[in-house]
Amino acid sequence: MKSREHAEFKRRRTRLMEMMAPGSIAILASGQQTVRNRYVTYPFRQDSDFYYLTGFDLPDAYLVLIPDRAAAQTVFFCNEQDAKDRMWHGIHIGPDEAITALGVDDAFPLEDIDDILPGLIEDKARIYASVGHHDAADRKLMRWLEGIDDTDVEIERSRHRLSDLSYLLHELRLVKSAYEQQLIRTASHISARAHNRAMRWVTPGSWEYQLDAEIQHEFAMAGARRAAYISIVASGKNNCVLHYTDNNSQCHSGDLVLVDAGCEFQHYASDISRTYPISGTFTPAQRAIYQLVLTAQAAAIAAIQPGVRFSDGHDAAYAVFAAGLQQLGITQSIDDDIGNWFMHRTCHWLGLDVHDVGEYRIDTQSRMLEPGMVMAVEPGLYFQPDDLSIAPKWRGIGVRIEDVVLVTKTGHEVLSADAIKDPDAIEHWMNKQPNRLI
Repeated sequence: MKSREHAEFKRRRTRLMEMMAPGSIAILASGQQTVRNRYVTYPFRQDSDFYYLTGFDLPDAYLVLIPDRAAAQTVFFCNEQDAKDRMWHGIHIGPDEAITALGVDDAFPLEDIDDILPGLIEDKARIYASVGHHDAADRKLMRWLEGIDDTDVEIERSRHRLSDLSYLLHELRLVKSAYEQQLIRTASHISARAHNRAMRWVTPGSWEYQLDAEIQHEFAMAGARRAAYISIVASGKNNCVLHYTDNNSQCHSGDLVLVDAGCEFQHYASDISRTYPISGTFTPAQRAIYQLVLTAQAAAIAAIQPGVRFSDGHDAAYAVFAAGLQQLGITQSIDDDIGNWFMHRTCHWLGLDVHDVGEYRIDTQSRMLEPGMVMAVEPGLYFQPDDLSIAPKWRGIGVRIEDVVLVTKTGHEVLSADAIKDPDAIEHWMNKQPNRLI
């Protein structure tokens, strides 16, 4: 781990301990390896909370924080390695290396945790843990509590000492440091190039999974070996299905394709959506809806700045849609309900998770934006193919445009601006070369 990363993770642990109550302890479990099928596991991805505080990217580990302790306030437990492990899986961080590699105060083999942890929590007035996320970790915690309390009354009293760590930790994760902002910026630049690649590549007769492959290729070649989520490549009527992930249909001339894809770079996500014509040219109806969504997104992004409410971006997009749908004759009044075509919120947090942690409301009110918050801004309109309430020319058109936006001290920065979205620029880019191949 580089010195800057070392200091970053240590700073996060220190800040969290400053937020914890006096006489408390926090216990965090890593993610677990999951079996896919016989002898095969899913690729491991660390629990985001655990990674945020440690930078450790292996399963079967625990981090313990004890802020009131005079020494060894951060204690780490992980698996030891023997010669056989190294032969099969390579060299990884074990307890002997963890102090130097991770910057924790003390480290022990995971097999010793049952002997050590009950003594650490015995006299603590409050025990912070993220209960309900990892069944195995929950069972271990209950066993440790039962091990230090002999009677049912004492066990119940210990359980009342439990506090959910998520609120403190997720509020901390919500505002991104300069280091985190740069990782999200890099992820967004890579993802933007992938979208532009797919946009140039698609032709009538190509398949959705082929576009997906082009996107994944760009991710991997730039060092982003994981997607932040399953990519959506939705052509034709599929673009009216919000979470379509089959990606197995053929692309046809005259249809749109909606691509929602983002890479994960050093665990931080990007989230970008683009919609474009498979033939390289929008029909008049497609362009009208596309331009309306683009205008709504511009209004939502313009509303993002410190000191405004999180909900202001959605409200701005909604107002544009209400007026625009009336102008197109799809509704009769700006007061008409547009929920049949605009059925999701415009913005969501982005960070280590593509739908990142952090409250959207404080005391029932939409929270105020602060510098360092990062969000995806994604208005969309979706007109189902069998929607008889609208003219035939609109049916089957689904458009979503999504970008990654950072709240800055003076306003905002669109981190994914390299992904082409102006309709004229899209057509020019798609028709720049006869075969449209990169």
